[in-house]
Amino acid sequence: MVILGIESTCDETAAALVEDGRLLKSNVISTSVKEQALYGGVVPEIASRRHCEYISATVDKALADAGYTIDQVDAVAVTFAPGLIGAVLVGVNFAKGLAYSAGKPLVPVHHLRGHIAALYLTHPELKPPFLCLVASGGHSHIVQVEDYTQFHVLGRTVDDAAGEAFDKVARTLGLPYPGGPSIAAAAKTGDPHAYRLPVPHVEGKYNVSFSGLKTAVLNEVNQARMKGLEINVPDLAASFQERIDGILAEKLLLAAADTGAQQVCLAGGVAANGRLRQLVNDGAQKLGAQVFLPQLKFCGDNGAMIASQGYYEYIAGHTAGLDLNGLPTLPIDSPYFFEKK
Repeated sequence: MVILGIESTCDETAAALVEDGRLLKSNVISTSVKEQALYGGVVPEIASRRHCEYISATVDKALADAGYTIDQVDAVAVTFAPGLIGAVLVGVNFAKGLAYSAGKPLVPVHHLRGHIAALYLTHPELKPPFLCLVASGGHSHIVQVEDYTQFHVLGRTVDDAAGEAFDKVARTLGLPYPGGPSIAAAAKTGDPHAYRLPVPHVEGKYNVSFSGLKTAVLNEVNQARMKGLEINVPDLAASFQERIDGILAEKLLLAAADTGAQQVCLAGGVAANGRLRQLVNDGAQKLGAQVFLPQLKFCGDNGAMIASQGYYEYIAGHTAGLDLNGLPTLPIDSPYFFEKK
């Protein structure tokens, strides 16, 4: 079964074809990230306009790269939540029109479920149950993946997401957007113990908080400026990266130890961070758990992850009608209202 996946929740317009949830046929991404970088972050109106401009050609190329026509596709899957609502609606409305005109089932996919499904593309042998940290620009969740369409959230951020914190700290340090890669690059020559940054305390055993950590970096920079001192950007970048990655890894591994998880995974844009990968890999090995990390090309937003999860949603009977709407927020474990096949 071949699924066409469409993704447009932020600044990537993406489409891909995936067979049986695991075999990648094509994967096309058209991004406005360079334009967004001019403003130091994503401008929702610009992102939405670029989606409108890119989406038709992106889907056409995904079909052409795979050697398929829309008639040969079994279903059209699209991210319907959560995300920048203007951007989400571009993908949802395009997918609805395409599915209707081609007479194909329409499959709604939750964005975070898609990030988790990216692991199936890298590791075809991976099957639920497993424990996964999903960390991106808008989300930081520790999720028990009980089955392909059954999820239970153990912990989450109570304020800023990890990716958002990376972006804002990068801007504070004068580093370019997106912040994750910029901070990781600067940190390579820095001392991760040069600056003493706090460990935020938060209610909930597996919850995290990054607002205070972000503020601590801002305070370091402001105090240095007032004193006429230079900030050592590589050192502060390395110290921040070490602290935020340490917090994420500690909470994930604590949850793994408490639940007895035998499979520990990372997903989302922040899963591309090399230090986080190292900390999770080292810690999981001590627990005797297997570690599954997505290929870097599947960490950011992409259509392949939506096509992969779309396959599992479809075989579970989760399809939608033309009244499907986009949503700016929706919990990953929220009950959906779908039509049956």
